[in-house]
Amino acid sequence: MSNLKLGVEVVAAHDLMPKDGTASTFVELHFDHQRFQTTVKERDLNPVWNESFYFNVTDPNDLSNMNLEAYVYNHGKANTKSCLGKVCLTGTSFVPYSDACVLHYPLEKKGLFSRVRGELGLKVFVMDDPSIRSSNPLPAMDSSMDRGSRLTHSQAPLQQVPNVVPNPFSDDRADSRYTFRHLPNPTVAQQQNIPSTATQPSVNYGMQEMRSEPQGPQVVRMHSGSLDPYVEVKLGNYKGVTKHFVKQKDPEWNDVFAFAKDNEQAHTLEVVVKDKDLMKDDYVGFVRFDLHEVPHRDPPDSPLAPEWYRIENKKGEKRNGELMLAVWYGTQADEAFPDAWHSDAIGPDDTSSATYAHSRSKVYHSPRLWYVRVNVIEAQDLIISDRSRFPDAYAKVQIGNQVLKTKTVQTRVLNPMWNEDLMFVAAEPFDDHLIVSVEDRVGPNKDETLGRVAIPLNTVERRADDRNIRGRWYNLEKHMSDALELEGEQRKKDKEKDKFSSRIHLRVCLDGGYHVLDESTHYSSDLRPTAKPLWKSAIGVLELGILNADGLHPMKTRDGKGTADTYCVAKYGHKWVRTRTINNSLSAKYNEQYTWEVFDPATVLTVGVFDNTQIFSNSNGHRDVKIGKVRIRMSTLETGRVYTHSYPLLVLHPSGVKKMGELHLAIRFSCTSLVNMMFKYSRPLLPKMHYVRPLTVVQQDMLRHQAVSIVAARLSRAEPPLRKEVVEYMSDADSHLWSMRRSKANFFRLMTVFAGLFAVGKWFGEVCMWKNPITTALVHVLFVMLVCFPELILPTVFLYMFLIGIWNFRYRPRYPPHMNTRISYADAVHPDELDEEFDTFPTTRGTDIVRMRYDRLRSVAGRIQTVVGDVATQGERIQSLLSWRDPRATMLFITFCLVAAIVLYVTPFQVLVLLGGVYFMRHPRFRHKMPSAPLNFFRRLPARTDMLVNLSVSAAALFIVYFDHEIHVYAKCRIKKVSFRLQTSVLSFHPSRFPALPRPSIQL
Repeated sequence: MSNLKLGVEVVAAHDLMPKDGTASTFVELHFDHQRFQTTVKERDLNPVWNESFYFNVTDPNDLSNMNLEAYVYNHGKANTKSCLGKVCLTGTSFVPYSDACVLHYPLEKKGLFSRVRGELGLKVFVMDDPSIRSSNPLPAMDSSMDRGSRLTHSQAPLQQVPNVVPNPFSDDRADSRYTFRHLPNPTVAQQQNIPSTATQPSVNYGMQEMRSEPQGPQVVRMHSGSLDPYVEVKLGNYKGVTKHFVKQKDPEWNDVFAFAKDNEQAHTLEVVVKDKDLMKDDYVGFVRFDLHEVPHRDPPDSPLAPEWYRIENKKGEKRNGELMLAVWYGTQADEAFPDAWHSDAIGPDDTSSATYAHSRSKVYHSPRLWYVRVNVIEAQDLIISDRSRFPDAYAKVQIGNQVLKTKTVQTRVLNPMWNEDLMFVAAEPFDDHLIVSVEDRVGPNKDETLGRVAIPLNTVERRADDRNIRGRWYNLEKHMSDALELEGEQRKKDKEKDKFSSRIHLRVCLDGGYHVLDESTHYSSDLRPTAKPLWKSAIGVLELGILNADGLHPMKTRDGKGTADTYCVAKYGHKWVRTRTINNSLSAKYNEQYTWEVFDPATVLTVGVFDNTQIFSNSNGHRDVKIGKVRIRMSTLETGRVYTHSYPLLVLHPSGVKKMGELHLAIRFSCTSLVNMMFKYSRPLLPKMHYVRPLTVVQQDMLRHQAVSIVAARLSRAEPPLRKEVVEYMSDADSHLWSMRRSKANFFRLMTVFAGLFAVGKWFGEVCMWKNPITTALVHVLFVMLVCFPELILPTVFLYMFLIGIWNFRYRPRYPPHMNTRISYADAVHPDELDEEFDTFPTTRGTDIVRMRYDRLRSVAGRIQTVVGDVATQGERIQSLLSWRDPRATMLFITFCLVAAIVLYVTPFQVLVLLGGVYFMRHPRFRHKMPSAPLNFFRRLPARTDMLVNLSVSAAALFIVYFDHEIHVYAKCRIKKVSFRLQTSVLSFHPSRFPALPRPSIQL
């Protein structure tokens, strides 16, 4: 019998619907034909239970199709009960205990005419602990109570549970590559929740290169004498080597070697067995295969069975034992392909393990990130060294390399209060401590630590909503070793010894209701919150085939020839994939396939190509060079269609934009539930907490930088490592920095958005000027019809937009869009602007260059300043209409308002609109070249520009020099490249009249 149990902790409910003014409430839990009940809370509309129950799971494989139902009842007289609401949870939302947190679910109606209100707080998790026994159930339920406890097998897809608990939802192959070129295995398709070929047609990429990877031999085991054996597999100049065993009579390798068909240099395959020795390895024997006799295998055929072959020595005798081998021609769809040794990833003369380790394909998972919210409330009984002064105290909070400080509080007591929220990013597993120290600012750049406390992050409470977290007092320790000391007997002894201690009041929690932004929201690949109980079911499956890269630019020189050692990295959600490195090739063929679950159509897949600089011993420490990347948005893909397209690889260099080659991809987005996908378009883009307790823009930028740093540090420790520069390039870590090119690109994007409005305005201006009399007459007729029948206005507008959409359907994009140099304003950018964009922060350029760029930035800012000032002037003129700042203008305006009110009251509105439209579109013969009276009146209204303090001249240099009886103002002005010097005698006076005027010269 399975030990898997479903744990439910009934925490509390609040704001329940009263029955006769109050309610005596309890909760009934229904799951898998079992029923539990909490205690009754008498006359309480906000009851708190904190009771736990454990259900036996009879069939762990069917857990995802089960329902947990929680009913809130009111206990009435004569043992009657009335339902106050219910909560229904599907099995896909059950998570292990380590991921569980308290969630407050809104109560649903039990019946059609029920009236419910309030929320129920539950903590639901699965456990596999034999020591925990299930709770005592209530008597068996009738069939009506159990109705609906199970869902059909066609509902929400399975959700993966981490390895903390044996996962009843998926097997160990959840992250394996899924091959969609051929007919899939029905068992694998069912396990991965991927539609089978019964519902989706087979796919043909039209690329025969997908089948051009011959699978080399699989060396399984051998029988021989007492040797230190290893095996060499040779095809022409390419050679793969297994590991050697020490004094092993019957070694087993289970290694696979794949030789690319394009690199075949011989017609025979040799498998040589050698004996490892200190000086020179001894030759044991070989097995030779003619490639013309090697069989072909196409999945879904079963793997080829290995056979025993006798080892032949140099004399032609077959007496040195046997070797078990399997040799076949295969494709990249073979099960052994991902973990095989590849000849195109290793040079003919390179067999080092370090080179092989840095060239293998790999699947990575970025760590699960949490926001850590620290509310520093107050400190009490601080002890300072100088008793004659009060502390200027602030709190410093640190997690790893992240350090934040509160404001400095100057108080007359030893109990400073801050009440500030500080946000950090932490990754599972939580190995770091949250260190809070109270500092005293004793002087400039001199701080004194008054105490510290270290809190392990794995003990911090987790939450998935905005419920309040109870604060806690922590004792402050003088030394870091005391602060990091774990709870135990030593801590108890110290508490008994030290009766008095300074302390700090903190409110700390792990906020799981947010999505930790490690990418820009404009092209994020995942929008789910951190807390797994909040995850929704997947809406589809994304299948990616990385086929090849053509026309690559040489990245290095080897043997006098330009070459490149390239690999691809794809990122979507938490899953990163890296292809194997194709060595010495400017037309690399990868032929690898991967799958992801899609949870939101507004997400983006990113595929980047890089040059590997780590595969040679003399290249350690060099950064992998970026070749280009491609972004593909899920919402631009048609459901079920296979896109095979070549995307240009564009990279911006200090010398300009360059096309580094083309990347050929095959993509298919399969939708498992069209209704769920359409429903996603009405839901918020980010989780609820981003709107309930939003983060500021500064916080988002800072937290995103920390999240990218954490992910890069974690993935760089994998084997093979996904280096920091790769993660930062894929995540666009530097996209927030200033760039003149990006500023111009965004400006022209804005102009493109408003181009339609400008075109309509231009067309209407031509209508008003009667450039085409027929068009103007038709517009007049349409205008009269809309005025006479105003109910046709909105239907006409929406019908027009419908027709535009139908017309544009024929011009829809046939392939997903790619990087565009024109939109990016990269094809006409100035070299100095590119140099500024590639400059580090802070700058490393010379003083003259920085001064020139600063002056250019001042010029641009001056234009923006002028535009903002003009907009403010027009707004202030509107405000001055009724402010009586100009009494005559205000009198005229209010008189006009009175007359207009009387006229509008006695005149039908349609007549006024009709007369106004005809007047506005009148013939040019009835127009005047001078501005109209209302416009003249508006321009004469006062604004606050005359109240601004401005420099009287646009001066490059201004000096005020003091003499005994005169002040002279020297201004050196530059107007249209004409310089002149102006000297004016302002006034003559005696110095005693201006005693505040200082004697020295003043320079502004």
